[in-house]
Amino acid sequence: MVLTHREHLNKVTETPHAKKLKLAFVSSEENSVTLKLPFSEEIIGDSINRIVHGGAITSLVDTACGAAVFLTQNNLRALATLDLRVDHIRAATSGEDIYATAECYRLTHTIAFVRATVFTDNISNPIAISIATFMRSNKQFPVN
Repeated sequence: MVLTHREHLNKVTETPHAKKLKLAFVSSEENSVTLKLPFSEEIIGDSINRIVHGGAITSLVDTACGAAVFLTQNNLRALATLDLRVDHIRAATSGEDIYATAECYRLTHTIAFVRATVFTDNISNPIAISIATFMRSNKQFPVN
């Protein structure tokens, strides 16, 4: 089944976790995707300093990376995150939407390799950078 970029991304942002975080599609290219994590009070992890929880950022990265793999392989073969390293460079302060741009730079028959950058208003001033590997399967992604 060959899907358009938008159809791929709709599947990824329809997962329960992505819905809870209100992740949204921003843009895509041949092998990369940008998703947005809208700011909300629910994603604050440090209530004193009003800093966004690292888990919300990691979920954004994992979802964006998976979406980049779907776009690159041009199908919805299910994925499993094998390794996801997120290096937090600076705090994500409250009040700003957060973006992740992920690029799938290599596919083998069973493994996908992805890198991502997390930022607010300028990709040159990242909040975090990430490198990830995913195991690819022959099963369909489990979202209706």
